[in-house]
Amino acid sequence: MKELIRLILSPIWKAWFMLCFAVPFLILYPFFVIAFISKQLDFAFFLKKVWAFCICLFSGIYPKINYVGKKYVLPKRCVIVANHTSYLDIVLSVFYIRHTALYMGKAELLKAPLFKSFFKYMDIPVNRKSRIDPHRALVKAGDQIDKGRSMIIYPEGTIANEGVLMRFKNGPFKLAIDKQVPIIPVVNLNNWQLLQNGGFFKSFGRPGISHIVVCQAIPTKGLTEENLVDLRDKVHAIIKHELDKFYGTKN
Repeated sequence: MKELIRLILSPIWKAWFMLCFAVPFLILYPFFVIAFISKQLDFAFFLKKVWAFCICLFSGIYPKINYVGKKYVLPKRCVIVANHTSYLDIVLSVFYIRHTALYMGKAELLKAPLFKSFFKYMDIPVNRKSRIDPHRALVKAGDQIDKGRSMIIYPEGTIANEGVLMRFKNGPFKLAIDKQVPIIPVVNLNNWQLLQNGGFFKSFGRPGISHIVVCQAIPTKGLTEENLVDLRDKVHAIIKHELDKFYGTKN
C-alpha cells in the first residue's frame, strides 16, 4: 500500500517540481541574458542562487548543510569535488558557496534547453568521447581559477544509481595540483532519495530535507602529479566515510 501511494504521488510531485524549476527560470531569463551578454558571471551566479532558493521554497526541498569540524567560508580559488547522485546536487550547491563558482559537466547538457545557455556562456562542457576535449576543458577551468573563481566538478562523470559511490576520474585532482589550489570534498548524502535519476514514471521524487556535508579543505601546495592518485583516493575515502556514517552501512 505504501509503495502504491508513492507510485501515485511521486509523478505528481515531480511534475510540480518541474514547474518550480522552469517558471522561476523563465522569469529570471532576461536577467540571465543580460549577465551572459555583458559577461557578468558574478551576477549570473547570484541569479543562480535566487533561482535555487525559489526552487527549494516552492517544491519543499530544504538543504541542511553540515561541516566536518569548524564551519568555514570556502576559499575563492578552489576545486569543489562532490559525489553525484541527483540533479539536485547541482541545484543545491549554491547554498554552500558564497562566491562565484563554475561547473564542469558533460557536453550532453548543451542539448538541454534550460542548461544550454549556462554551458554556452558560463560553465564548461566536456565531450567525454573526445580525447582532446577533456584537456581543453581543464585548461579553460584553469583560466577561470586564475581569474579568482572556483570550479565544481563531479569526478564520477555521471549520476550514480541510488547514491552508490563510483570510481573517480583524475581530472579535478590534476586541475587542483596544477593550480596549487585546495580541494573541497562535498558529500551529497540523500539527494537521490528526494529526486532520483531516471525515467519520469520509473524514478521517484518527493519533498524533504537534503543533507549535505562540506568537509575540510585539502591543500595541494607542493603536490605534483606524482601525488595525483593518492590525492584522488584520499578524497574518495573521505566522501565514502561520510556516506557510510549516514547510512550505517558499507556503501
